Amino acid sequence: MSEPQRHKPAWTPQQPEPGNLWLAHALWDSGAISFGRFDLGATRDSPVYINVRRLIGHPWALRRIGELLTDETRTLGGMLRPHIAPFELIAGVPMGGLHLATAFSLTANLPLIYVQPNTQTRHVEEEEEIEGSYVPGQTVLLVDDLMTGGASLREATEQLREAGLLVRDAFVLIDRGAGGAESLRREGVTLHSLLTLDRLLNYLLSRKLITEADYARCLTWLEGRSRELGG
Repeated sequence: MSEPQRHKPAWTPQQPEPGNLWLAHALWDSGAISFGRFDLGATRDSPVYINVRRLIGHPWALRRIGELLTDETRTLGGMLRPHIAPFELIAGVPMGGLHLATAFSLTANLPLIYVQPNTQTRHVEEEEEIEGSYVPGQTVLLVDDLMTGGASLREATEQLREAGLLVRDAFVLIDRGAGGAESLRREGVTLHSLLTLDRLLNYLLSRKLITEADYARCLTWLEGRSRELGG
């Protein structure tokens, strides 16, 4: 049996990409980005699929994400007119956002909670719907890996609010621009992201990592979504 190939880290602190674009390169190098036709929940025929969970094999990436989320939230909260509400808890959205929220919790030194998925069969009657310690009235920042239509974030928001917690903001690594931000806004939740799909695609094209045909197909899809949403 041949020896398995070992993946070389996609990014090192000695060779940083500007701003948050190191994340785009890390996702590409980890094999997290695929092109084709994908059905993502209520979103049909998406030309691109991003599996952020690929980054869990790179501790350096999780650590960097935790640092970035800490820096971004402190910057947004420290403005003269803060763009993010003060929060006391971090809530990971299972399953994609849970490892990212854990990295964020460790870096920011803030408690972590998460909502048990509705699809999970509870074998113990006394099992809590929300894991972790909290007090009703506390403000929670939601964290997920990426957002398409926003269904997972809306569901988590509803469950947390039913438990007496306040949810005013959510942070995702990548906003796909498929209408989720507007649907969250209607629920009183402001979305923040480290990257948007169009910025990620522009970066990959500029580095000649994707073809112009794949880029154009994704751009056409994004423009179509914008028209559907009245943008």
